[in-house]
Amino acid sequence: MSGSHRVSSHRRPAAAPSGRDEAEQPQGRAAARRSRRKPKQRRVRKLTVGTATLLALAAGWFSVGPGRGFQSETASAAPDHAPEVVPMQAADAGQHTEAPAADRSDRERITAIPGIGADWMAKVPAETRQLLVASGQGKDSSDNTVTLWTRGDDGSWQAGQTWPAHNAYKGWTADHRSGDLRSPIGLFSLTDAGGRKADPGSKLPYDENKNFVMAGRGFNNEPLAGSFDYVVAINYNRVEGKSPLDTTYPEGAAKGGGIWLHLDHGGPTHGCVSLTEDHMVELIRTLDPALHPMIMMGDAQSLAA
Repeated sequence: MSGSHRVSSHRRPAAAPSGRDEAEQPQGRAAARRSRRKPKQRRVRKLTVGTATLLALAAGWFSVGPGRGFQSETASAAPDHAPEVVPMQAADAGQHTEAPAADRSDRERITAIPGIGADWMAKVPAETRQLLVASGQGKDSSDNTVTLWTRGDDGSWQAGQTWPAHNAYKGWTADHRSGDLRSPIGLFSLTDAGGRKADPGSKLPYDENKNFVMAGRGFNNEPLAGSFDYVVAINYNRVEGKSPLDTTYPEGAAKGGGIWLHLDHGGPTHGCVSLTEDHMVELIRTLDPALHPMIMMGDAQSLAA
C-alpha cells in the first residue's frame, strides 16, 4: 500500500490464512517452519539420489529393455576392465606365457648355416667371421644366390642380404679344369680386390688397374664390357696377397685359374661368380681382412652334403 494504512503498535498482527504461501507469512514463524521442514526434505532428496548413485555404481550397468544396456556416466569414465589387477594376479600365479627377450634370442641362435652340411661347416676356420655363401640352383645351373654371413663372438651366425648371381655356363664341379665352363665347388679365402675403376672403399688390398678389361659378348650375346670394373679374387689355384691379375697357378695351369667375383653382365660366366655393380661395391666395402673372409660355393645339393 502507499503508506496511508497504519498498524497500531498495541495490536498483534493477525494470523495469516492457512491457504497463503509461506513466503508471505511473518518472518519468525516462517523461519521456524523452514528450520523444521526444509532440511528434512533436502536430507530425503540427498539420500534418494545418493542411494541411486551407489546402486548404479554397484551394478555398473542400467538395463534398457531386454538384451540391451548402457553404462552410467560415472561408470563410463572408468576402463572396461582393471588392467592393473589382472597382470598382478597372473604374476602371482606364475602364468607368464612369453619368455624374456634374452631367452628367445638364445633359442634363435644359429650355430650352423641353414642348407650347409656339417662336414662343410667343420671346414670353416674358427677365425673366419665373414662367410660368403654362393648356393647354386642345380649342379648344371648357372644361377645362384649369394649371402654374406657374419659370425658373432658367441659362435652364432647372422645372415645379411641375399643377392641373385650367376656362375659358370655349365654349372658346378668338384674337379674344375681349365675351359670346362664349370665353377669350382669348395671353400676359398678372399684376400685381394681390384678393378678398372677406383677403389670404392675396400678394406682388402685393392689394385686399380686399366688391365682389368673384358671385351666381346657372353653366352646370351650380352656385352661383356665393364665386367671387371670391380673384382674380388677367389683364392682357387692362386697366390694370396697378389693382385687378382697375377697368373701364378700353384696347382698348374690345367686346374684353371682367374676365378673371381666380378660384375654381372646378364648371363653365365666361364667359371666366376658375378653380382650386380651395387652389390659388388657393397661387398667390397664390407669384406674385412681382420674377419678372415671366405667364400663357400657350389650347388645347393653339394653344399648340403
